[in-house]
Amino acid sequence: MGKKMSPFIRMTSFLFFSVMKKKVNVVTLGCSKNMVDSEVLLKQLEESGYKVVHDSNDEDASVVIINTCGFILDAKEESIDTIMNYVQAKQEGRIEKIYVMGCLAARYKDDLKNEIPEVDRFFGKFDLKNIVDELKAEYNPDLIYDRKITTPSHYAYLKISEGCNRSCAFCAIPLITGRYQSKPIEALIKETKNLAAKGVKELLIIAQDISYYGIDLYGKNMLGELIEKISEVDGIEWIRLHYAYPTKFPFEILPLMRQNPKVCKYLDIPVQHCSDNVLKSMLRHVTKAETVELINKIREEVPDIALRTTLLVGYPGETEEYFEELKEFIQEMRFERLGVFPYSHEEDTYAYKHYEDVLPQIIKQERADEIMEIQQSISAEIMNAKVGQTLNVIVDRKEGDYYVGRTEFDSPDVDGEVFIQTTKRLRKGSFVKAHIVRSEDYDLYAEY
Repeated sequence: MGKKMSPFIRMTSFLFFSVMKKKVNVVTLGCSKNMVDSEVLLKQLEESGYKVVHDSNDEDASVVIINTCGFILDAKEESIDTIMNYVQAKQEGRIEKIYVMGCLAARYKDDLKNEIPEVDRFFGKFDLKNIVDELKAEYNPDLIYDRKITTPSHYAYLKISEGCNRSCAFCAIPLITGRYQSKPIEALIKETKNLAAKGVKELLIIAQDISYYGIDLYGKNMLGELIEKISEVDGIEWIRLHYAYPTKFPFEILPLMRQNPKVCKYLDIPVQHCSDNVLKSMLRHVTKAETVELINKIREEVPDIALRTTLLVGYPGETEEYFEELKEFIQEMRFERLGVFPYSHEEDTYAYKHYEDVLPQIIKQERADEIMEIQQSISAEIMNAKVGQTLNVIVDRKEGDYYVGRTEFDSPDVDGEVFIQTTKRLRKGSFVKAHIVRSEDYDLYAEY
C-alpha cells in the first residue's frame, strides 16, 4: 500500500483545489447590452466568494462562461469560434468547465448541445439565477442593480429595458428577447446611484429601442422623465442616449438635450435605409420624407447635436437605384457618426421567410465600403471644422505621449477620440477643456 497522506497535506490539497474552482472567467461577446448582463453575473458570483475576471487571457480560471451574440452571421461565427477555442482548452486540461449563455445559446440551444457536447451546459439570455445555481453560488436578487463594472470606472452602461416590440423584417432580436419590458424608474435610479457611488460619471443609456420606454409599464412614453430623474443623481455628469427608433420618436428628450448640461448633445438613431420601397419591405413603418423631417427637427431643436446612425445595405430588393438613393441621402443628411452592416439573412425572420437573399456577399460588402468611404469624407470635414475650438473632454486613458479622451459628441468604442498633449498629469475620468489643434478623418488632436 502507498504511504498514507498526512492531514496537513490533505487539507493543503483541498484548499488548493477549492481556490482553483473559485475562479471564473466571464467572456462577453456582442453588444453593450450583453456586457451589462455579464456585469450582473460577475457581481452575483463575486458576492458568493468566487474570484471573477472578465475577458481574461490568463488560463488560471477553472470555469469559463461565454456570453454569446446571435445577431448576425459575423457575430454568430465569432461566438462559435470562441466556444471552440475554450473547448480545445478544456480538452487540453487547461480549464475544467465551460458554460455558454446569451443570445446564441437562447436561439440555437438544441443545435449547440448536439454539435458541441463538450460544453457543460447552455443557458438562455435570461437564465441568470440558473447559472448562479449551477455554480452553487447564492443568488441574491438585491444585487441585480449593483453590478461589477467591466468598463473603465468613470463610465458605464444603463440598460433601461429588455426585449423589443418592433417587427423589423431583418431583425432576429425580438425572437430571442421577447416582448418589450421597461425597467421601473425607481429601480433604474437605484442602479444609477450605485454606479455613481462607484465613481461613474458618464452614463450610457441603452436598450434595443429607447423610443418605447415606459409605454408597456406606465401607459405612456417616460423616457424624458427618466432622463430628468437620472440627471438629478449626484456624481453623474454626462448622460448619453443610444438606439432611438425613428417611429413614434420621443420628442420630449430634445428640450432636455438643449437645456440640461448633463444630457449630451448626442443621439444614436438607426435609420437603416432611406428608400421608401426598402423601408416598406423592412417593415420599418416610416418613410424617407418622415425620416428627413425628423432629422431636421432634431437638429433645429438641438443645435450642434451629433447624430449617429446605422445603415443596412444589400437587403433583398435593394437595387442599384435604391443604393444610389441611399448614397445621396447620406451626402445630404451629413450624419456626424455612421456605421453600416451588410445584410445577413437570419433564420425565422420575416425577410428570411418572404424574400430571397440573392445579392452576393462581396457586393454587399462593396456597398458597405462605399458608404463608409462617403462617410469618411463627411467626417473629415466635420472634424476639421472643430480645429481652433476648445471642447470639454473626458479623459479615458493614457496612451504613449497622449492622454486619450472623448467629447460629448463621441461614444466609447464606436466613435472618434481626442488625443491630448499636455505637461500636466490628468486623471482618468476627469474633464478638461482641450484646445483642438489638428484633425484627422475621425479623431482630433488637442493641447491642454
